[in-house]
Amino acid sequence: MTKLEQASALDRVGDRLQRAVLATLRPQRVRDLLHGVFLGHPLHPAMVQVPVGAWISAAVLDLMPGQRRAATTLIGVGTVGALPAAIAGLNDWAALSRDQRRVGLVHAASNTVGLALYAGSLAARLRGRHGTGRALAYLGLTAASAGAYLGGHLAYKQGAQVNQSVSELHRMSDGWHSLADLAALPQRKLITREVDDDVSVILYRHGDEVTVMLERCPHQSGPLGEGEVTEIDGHTCVVCPWHGSAFRLNGGEVVHGPSANDQQILPTRVVDGVLQTRLP
Repeated sequence: MTKLEQASALDRVGDRLQRAVLATLRPQRVRDLLHGVFLGHPLHPAMVQVPVGAWISAAVLDLMPGQRRAATTLIGVGTVGALPAAIAGLNDWAALSRDQRRVGLVHAASNTVGLALYAGSLAARLRGRHGTGRALAYLGLTAASAGAYLGGHLAYKQGAQVNQSVSELHRMSDGWHSLADLAALPQRKLITREVDDDVSVILYRHGDEVTVMLERCPHQSGPLGEGEVTEIDGHTCVVCPWHGSAFRLNGGEVVHGPSANDQQILPTRVVDGVLQTRLP
C-alpha cells in the first residue's frame, strides 16, 4: 500500500481524470450535494451501503435453492445503486491530495471492474443463464471487496474525507482556558490563539459575541486562521485558504465543500474581562 501511495506513474491518468471530474461537476451546489454538505457528513460512504448490501445479500441467496428471482432483483438494485455512489466518490476523490488520489484511483478502478462484472451478471440472469450470472457475480464481489479494502485504507490510514480537526479536542485538558482580554479583541477580524500551548483556535468577535473555533480545517487541516471572512447566504463564514471549504462562524456548520463535516465550536465565557474557552 505504501508503494501504491508513492506510485507517481498513476498521476498522468489521475490528473487528467481530476480535471475532467472538476470540469463536469462544475456548479458548486452540485459538488456540495455530492460531498454531503447538507448532511454535515460525507455522502459517499452512506451511498455505497445500497450496492454493497444488495450484492452481499445476492451472494447469500445464490447459495440457496429457489432464490434466482430474488437474487436477480438484488443484483439489479446493487448495480443501479452503484452509479450515484460512484459519482459521489469521484467528486470526493477530486478534492484529495495526490497520494490519496493514487490509492483512490485504484479503488475506483477495482470498483469499476466489479460494477462491470455485476452488469454482466444481471444481463446473463435476464437471459436465463443463471450459472454464468452467479459466476460473474462472485467475481464482481471479489473485485468490489478489493475496492472496499482500498477504501478503508484511504479513510483509516490516509484520512481521506474524515474530520481532520476533531483530534485536536483530544489534546485539550479539562477546565476553562484563558485566551485573550475581551476589550483587546478587534471587531470582525480573525485572531489565532492556542489552548494548552498546542491546540490552535480562531477567535472572531461580532459585537459582544465571540466565536471560538478549532483552526484546523476538517478537510485537509488547512489554516482557517489565514482564511477569508465573507458572507454566504446571510451568514458570516470563514473560507479555508487551501481548498475553499466554508463554515459559519456563528455555529460551525459547513456551507460549502469539499469538507462535508461541520467545524467544532468551543463554549466561551468572560471572567473579569478575560475570554475563556473549554471542551464542549
